[in-house]
Amino acid sequence: MKSLRSSEWYSGDDRNAYIHRAWMRRGLPGDFHHRPQIAIANTASDLTPCNSHLDEVAQSVKNGIYEAGGIPLELPVVSLGETQVRPTAMLWRNMAAMATEEMLRANPIDGVVLLGGCDKTIPALLMAAASVDIPAVVVPGGPMITGHFRGEALGCGTDVWRLSEEVRAGELSEQLFLRSESAMIRSRGHCNTMGTASTMALVAEALGTVLPGLAGTPAPDSRLLEGAQETGRLAVQLVAQDRRPSTVLTRASFHNAIVALAAIGGSTNAVVHLLAIAGRLGINLTVDDFDRIGAEVPLLVNLQPAGRYLMDDLYRAGGFHAVLREVRDLLDPDALTITGKPLVDYLDDAKIWDADVITPREQPLLPAAGISVLRGSLAPGGAIIKPAAASPHLLKHRGQAVVFDSIEDFHARIDDPELDIDENSVMILRGCGPMGYPGMPEVSNMPLPKKLLEQGVRDMVRICDGRMSGTAYGTVILHVTPEAAAGGPLARVHTGDWINLDVRNRRLDVEVPADEMEARGVNEATVKGFANPRRGWERLYVDHVMQADTGADLDFLVGSSGSKVSRESH
Repeated sequence: MKSLRSSEWYSGDDRNAYIHRAWMRRGLPGDFHHRPQIAIANTASDLTPCNSHLDEVAQSVKNGIYEAGGIPLELPVVSLGETQVRPTAMLWRNMAAMATEEMLRANPIDGVVLLGGCDKTIPALLMAAASVDIPAVVVPGGPMITGHFRGEALGCGTDVWRLSEEVRAGELSEQLFLRSESAMIRSRGHCNTMGTASTMALVAEALGTVLPGLAGTPAPDSRLLEGAQETGRLAVQLVAQDRRPSTVLTRASFHNAIVALAAIGGSTNAVVHLLAIAGRLGINLTVDDFDRIGAEVPLLVNLQPAGRYLMDDLYRAGGFHAVLREVRDLLDPDALTITGKPLVDYLDDAKIWDADVITPREQPLLPAAGISVLRGSLAPGGAIIKPAAASPHLLKHRGQAVVFDSIEDFHARIDDPELDIDENSVMILRGCGPMGYPGMPEVSNMPLPKKLLEQGVRDMVRICDGRMSGTAYGTVILHVTPEAAAGGPLARVHTGDWINLDVRNRRLDVEVPADEMEARGVNEATVKGFANPRRGWERLYVDHVMQADTGADLDFLVGSSGSKVSRESH
């Protein structure tokens, strides 16, 4: 084993080494400074309810680290609760990644176990670890178990959207809707649908950064703690073998992540997160790779929002490895996991135990279900759609635009009986991109007008420069690039313009001559919305955030700075 990074703090007889050692002698073994120092980057927080159980998981990780001869050091890091943080958790993802990166670099740490769950926490942790490039492994916090209401399973997130639309359509009373609130969240853990949290946990394993077989284990399941303890032992081995993110996360790893994303019907949010992680590693991943690699991959997982079941069903039906075995021929066999063995080596014994939850390759839910990347006069930098969550009859559609300049404008007008809109209209919401909101909120799956819901309409074409919750569904075109606030064509669309969507041919166009579009003025106040911060993180973010097609990272955070700290603190 090469010399420990932490020895740069602890080795020697001088005053600085004395200070570093002495202040840590608070119950640690006398030889602690000769052992691998393993940080546990813990995103537990009572304000991130999906991660509130991670302190218990951390204890199991500690036990494993001690067993393997390491020193566990819990490191609380910035935590982001998707349901709580305003204006949107995406605004803070890059800050969480930057803060974690700096703390990993600044401290005498040889390796790190990353504890995440809620949507932005695993991406932020992986971005940080990739930038520092010390041995790192992820423990996903796991999904909650299923709650029930009126005798039916509830998918958190997805059923919020569904039930709220039933209320607006007059099919469900507000009293019953509110009663469902106490039934939706039944246990510890993150969302039980194939939302962003579940997606990123599984995708992190497809990348090779999770102990094989652990992702998707329900949060209350004792096997999560067993896997956490094993991960603690593994973290010490990673230091001994100098197995770092840059040696595991390769282009082949991202290929496998994209295949997995399509096969599980994963969240569109994974696109911006994977692009950002790749950017930290210097891997030239583009939004077009998601279409090229994943578009023809079959959807095999029958989970909400694209299907019927929930995450604990996936686990009992055979789990993530059973899904990957069905698409094994599409995976890159050279991609390694954190154990040093290829991902495909762990699939031999995987079996499907419930073919209604995990469908065989020969009988997929959809034969081609990956992310589709659209381009055209309305999205010259690209936009994406998740066909598995869309209505087939709307994947080729022509309709007139109904434009909303902000989410506030949308809420103020959408249920106005006088709004000129019908089921063939194309709803456009702008000012919701990385710069424009700021932070790219999950508002793209706009609720439909109440008057159309009452007529039985349940889906329409919707276009936005923001994001969509991974738990949401509908024919939604999102991540439109360039966003309106960056001067994209979306800023110049007028209500009444004809919009042409053709997913099969990957087109999204506004039927207005280019010279007329260019000549149109832009109302800066409405398009840029609230993106004029005076100070703090929001100002730094707006001044430096990149567009969705590159992962919405900050321009000065692309690439890595390594783990070296050249100067002493005393």
